[in-house]
This record gives sequence, structure tokens and C-alpha cells, in this order.
Amino acid sequence: MIANNISIAENDMLNQVEAIFQFATEAILITDNQGKIIRVNPSTEMMFGYAQDEFIGQPIEILIPSRLTERHVRHRQNFSECPHARSMGANFDLFAKRKDDSEFPVEVSLSPYNNSRGSFVIAFIIDITIRKKGENQLIAYKAELEKEVEERTMILKEAIQKLEQTKDELDNSLKREREVNSMKSRFISIASHEFRTPLSTVLSSLSLVDKYSALQDEEKRLKHISRIKSSVRNLTDILNDFLSLNKLEEGKVMLNIESFNLHDLIEILIQDLHGITKIGQKINLSFANSGSFLVNLDKKLIRNIIINLVSNAIKFTAENTNININVNLSKSEIKLDIADQGIGIPEVDQKHLFERFFRSSNAKEIQGTGLGLSIVAQYVNLLKGTITFKSEENKGTTFFISLSRNF
Repeated sequence: MIANNISIAENDMLNQVEAIFQFATEAILITDNQGKIIRVNPSTEMMFGYAQDEFIGQPIEILIPSRLTERHVRHRQNFSECPHARSMGANFDLFAKRKDDSEFPVEVSLSPYNNSRGSFVIAFIIDITIRKKGENQLIAYKAELEKEVEERTMILKEAIQKLEQTKDELDNSLKREREVNSMKSRFISIASHEFRTPLSTVLSSLSLVDKYSALQDEEKRLKHISRIKSSVRNLTDILNDFLSLNKLEEGKVMLNIESFNLHDLIEILIQDLHGITKIGQKINLSFANSGSFLVNLDKKLIRNIIINLVSNAIKFTAENTNININVNLSKSEIKLDIADQGIGIPEVDQKHLFERFFRSSNAKEIQGTGLGLSIVAQYVNLLKGTITFKSEENKGTTFFISLSRNF
């Protein structure tokens, strides 16, 4: 009786196992230790398109894409040496091949077992085509979303850049407006101070000229006429500085490159400048050159640079001193040095020398707008040259200008 019950229970168990095998939705196949298929369930037939008798005795590799067959054989041999239950494809995608050679993605689990007839492996195979399609769609959607985020981010960045650019432009406009207002204030201050003295001199000298003309005192009359001329020159210099600054600020200074004789130009300028030199002052010219004196530059700018620097040297240098102009004209370069024996520039002021309206602390009592050197520096820059200087208080100043001979 007990034996019969055990037999019935065993049969029920076998029937259950067989039912699972036959009706499972996953493909289930069994291979021997040589990798040959010995049994498959109906789901395997449906999944791969083979009839049951077409499976039996065939190597498992008939279900593997040919491009992966060699690798699968190695994996199977390694598994046979140390069989254990495991899932396949932990680090890569698995693909199976149907009878019509079409490929599809799968998940595979292996379960080895032994019985009286030998060693076998049960393989559980799931077609994950739908899942993979969903994953690929998700990946594509993610990539599309990332692209859209990137595009939106780029648009946002561009908008931010435009806002920053607009902010910078507004900041520059405000800065420029403040500078203009500051310049206006300085102009009014300088003009009221600098114009008052020469105009007062002109008015007083004119009245005295009339007086001495009546008294027939020619010497005193000529003296006051000279004072009038000097005052008019000062007014002209001040106006020229402001006009030059205005043109530079508005970008209206256009280069006019022409060929001219540099030696002749400087000689003429020295003759003109002798009219404003102090008693005993001498302007000396040294010209180192082999060959032609012709250069190709803007003649007007070169003239203004030299006049400005030599005028400053005359203004800030005492009587009976020398002002030396040294020119070295090579094949490609002009080196121009203008040296004086004047009051020099205090070391603390030297870093501000080329700033607009700046006047050194030891030059407050000498007439000037503080614009000349700023204008000279901008002229040199327009000619793509360089200007430097060395100076020592109470010993003098030397300016060094380097320009291309042919612009």
C-alpha cells in the first residue's frame, strides 16, 4: 500500500515536471555533455522554427549566429569543465538564430544535472525582442531628450551670452558717459584756467602796445607784441590738443601714408621751434643713416609727434640747456630719441605719464593741458610703433620712439 502511494506520488511529480516542460512559454532544451540536443519543448520549436526531429542530435551551435559560433564553442567547453547553474551574457548581449537565419536577442539560463545515463545541461531561453525594442526606444528617447536639453542649454547659453554682452555694452556706455562727463568737467576747469592767463596777457599787452606806440617806445612795444604772440601760441596749442583728442576719440584720424624725407622734415621743424625756445636753449640733431632719408609714413602724424615732444622739452627745461634729437634710420626701422635736461618726472608719477589730463606733481605751475603725451602715445600706436621713456627728477627726460620705416 505504501509502495503504491509512493509510486502514485512519483508519477504525479513526473507528470508535473513533464507538464512544465511541455507547456512552459519559455524555450527549454536539453543537451548532453558534447553539446548535442537530445530534447526540446514545443516553445523551442515555435521560437526557432524547427520541427522536433530536426533538433535531435544536432549541436547546440545550430541555434547560434555563425559569426558567434567559434566563441560559443569555447564558452561551452569551459562550462563543461566546471558546470554550475548560471545565467549567460552578464557582460554582453546574447543572440540566437532561427531556422530562416534571422537573429533575435535572448536571455539564457543553464542548469547542469547528472543521472545514470550521464551529464546533461538544461537551457532555458527567453526571446527578449520586445524588451530590447523597448530598451532601444528608451535609449533613443533618452538620446533625443539629451539632445533637446543640449540644444535648449545652448540656446540658454547664447541668451545668457547676449545678456552679458548687452550688460558689457551698457557698462561700457555708462563708463564712456562717465569719462565724457569727466572730460567735460576737466575741459571746463582747464579751459577756464589755461585760457584766462594768456587772454589776460593779450588784453593787457594790447593796451600797453597802444600806450608805447603813442610814446614812440619801440623796444617796449615789441616786447609786448612778443608777449601777445606767445599767448596766442599757447591758446593755439591748447585748442590743438583738444581738437586732436576729439578726433582720436571719434576715430576720425585717418592715416595718409606718403614718401617723404625725414631729415628735411626734422630740420624744418627745428627751425620753426627755435621761435619758442628760451634764452640759450639749443636744439641739436644727430642723424645716423647710410643711404636715403626717405620713409613711408604719415607725415602729419610724425610732425605732430616731434613738435609735441620737443615743445615739452623746451617748456620743461631751463634756459641755456640742450635738447638733443637723435635719429637712427636703418633699412626697416626708425629709432627716434628726444632728450632734455629739464625738471624730469618724479618716479611716483611715471606710471601715469600717458594718461589723459595727467600732469606730474612738479609741473603744476607750468602751462599745459595734460593731453600732449596721451595724444603722442595714440599717434605712435596708430603707426604701430612703440614709445618708452626714462626720466630722473631734476636731471631730465628721454623719450624713445621706434617705428617701421615703411608702414
